[in-house]
Amino acid sequence: MAEASLPFNERYSPSIAKVSNGNIRKAEWEKSIKNPQEFWAEKAKAIDWFKAPTKVLDDSNPPFYNWFPDGELNICYNAIDRHVKTSRKNKLAYIWEGEMGEVKTYTYYQLYREVNKLAKALKDYGVKKGDRVAVFMPVIPELPITLLATARIGGVHTVVFSGFSAEALADRVNDCGAKILVTADGSFRRGKPVGIKDNADRAAPLMPNVEKVIVVKRTGQQVQMKEGRDVWYHDALANAGATAYVEPESMKSTDPLFILYTSGTTGKPKGVQHAIGGYLVWAYWTLKWAFNPTDEDIYWCVADIGWITGHTYNVYAPLSHGITAFLFEGTPDYPGQDRWWSMIENHGVTILYGTPTAVRMFMKFGEALPLKHDLSTLRLLGSVGEAINPEAWKWYYRVIGKERLPIIDTWWQTETGGFMISPAAGLELTPLKPGSATLPLPGVNIDIFDETGKSLPAENKGYLVIKSPWPGMLQTLWKDPERFKLAYFGKWKGIYVTGDYAICDTDGYYWLLGRADEVLKVAGHRIGTVELESALVSHPAVSEAAVMGKEDAIKGEVPVAFVVLRSGFTASDELRAELIKQVRTTIGPIATPDAVIIVNKLPKTRSGKIMRRLLKAVLTGAPLGDTSTIEDEGSIEDIKAIYAELLKHVAPK
Repeated sequence: MAEASLPFNERYSPSIAKVSNGNIRKAEWEKSIKNPQEFWAEKAKAIDWFKAPTKVLDDSNPPFYNWFPDGELNICYNAIDRHVKTSRKNKLAYIWEGEMGEVKTYTYYQLYREVNKLAKALKDYGVKKGDRVAVFMPVIPELPITLLATARIGGVHTVVFSGFSAEALADRVNDCGAKILVTADGSFRRGKPVGIKDNADRAAPLMPNVEKVIVVKRTGQQVQMKEGRDVWYHDALANAGATAYVEPESMKSTDPLFILYTSGTTGKPKGVQHAIGGYLVWAYWTLKWAFNPTDEDIYWCVADIGWITGHTYNVYAPLSHGITAFLFEGTPDYPGQDRWWSMIENHGVTILYGTPTAVRMFMKFGEALPLKHDLSTLRLLGSVGEAINPEAWKWYYRVIGKERLPIIDTWWQTETGGFMISPAAGLELTPLKPGSATLPLPGVNIDIFDETGKSLPAENKGYLVIKSPWPGMLQTLWKDPERFKLAYFGKWKGIYVTGDYAICDTDGYYWLLGRADEVLKVAGHRIGTVELESALVSHPAVSEAAVMGKEDAIKGEVPVAFVVLRSGFTASDELRAELIKQVRTTIGPIATPDAVIIVNKLPKTRSGKIMRRLLKAVLTGAPLGDTSTIEDEGSIEDIKAIYAELLKHVAPK
């Protein structure tokens, strides 16, 4: 069986941490599931409410759940104001480093001042409670400032990743009806200025609702400024006044905070809508449980704020705790392949919340680079974005963590608002298994179903589902409640379907196997792409792998593997045969790749995530679609050329 290749029985206990049997964590989880009303009423006290909630959950109209429905608060107040009133006033909220090496810092008080100025400017431009503000900029300090200022006045923000095309920007801005767009002249990418405002200008004729465009000077490059519509960010703040103060708007817990669009391969992006109160409670506690942040920490989540990870764990969760967060604008390997390790050393980073893709890239670069740097300040390592291959996990644990540091491998989604399955350094750390996100956090009532909706026994693959509501869950899809019901609750009544495929082992640990639509069906057998990729990466020649399914007249689907080799190895027919044998041996003959295509690079987003849909498009001959987020377009051309040479190996039999 394919699942036998997963290291169910491997256990690691990092030396720096106390590892226990899980009884404390289990008791807390059971309390949250058996008596959620009492549990969450207590947890909500960690948040400053203008009006404390007397009711925890309104479940009268499922699946439209309302958390803390009679409570009132302001999330910006919780992020900065409450700290400014304490000794944290002069504590660093953010340390930011740009691609070109420049560094800026903001104390909580300095952040408070900047947020108030922008909040005043937004109000002056006509933004009212409930109005939408769109944000289209790189990871610069003005990005979280804009989110906080919008939330302060009761607006709803939608962040569009700065690498998106003009058309993608317009689609999202129009869908939410934003009246203000906050953007930047550009950003730096591998040392060169890249335009952002010009994309916004191309989108402008398609966005009739946008009344004002506020532009941050980041690169100093020449941009068009339309009179009456466009205003420089620094001018807007100057007009607001250095001592501007805007009273934080008292918001209902159930009011929307943000809309974040998830881009699928088909259909228009879904506008995932999160409410204020439940989301903040969830963000606060999930960060506490998983990473246990302290006042002494320098916490670095590597995610772009254009994605949910950046929203929750670069902005709202760390600021609600009053800790110091590190932000980085650039790419992991510029100007040197040791950029991350250099920044960790220079800034004394204590918590690194990275991605499996980045780990696999660093594996390719070798061990010598991180060994050059003093990484002794690190106390926790994290992983986010996709399931981490066991081999990559072990490298991360051994080379970066020195077998001392726990790896907090988190599973969650845009829709969940925060972590769902994760080790819990702030609750009780249980033994770690390489490649497993471990156990569900408190409040997460999770299971694995078969095709009929029946709960599966341990070590059987199936659909990962959530059987009861949790505070961080999405409220709905923006302006599309029917799609919300169908997409997430349409398969089984009252059951949230994650769309992910997983296994639960006999210890209750969960193993994520990728999206259910990324599960191959070979001759009637379901095989997760993550299993195949892990088998390939476990070979000493392979640093990265991405497996796609290709139609086959006999088997229905066959796996095709794209792999990147470690330095010191070269492509050959012998190596391809060896890699195919590796998969057959590790998983079984049913998983035999139809072809192994060795490439120099895999196509990735600027945040380091493999763009699997582009690989699929190469295999099927489909249009590539929007490639605006790709880090290196040459990687696709390289893959196309190599694939053309090997086409005879993957053509339908």
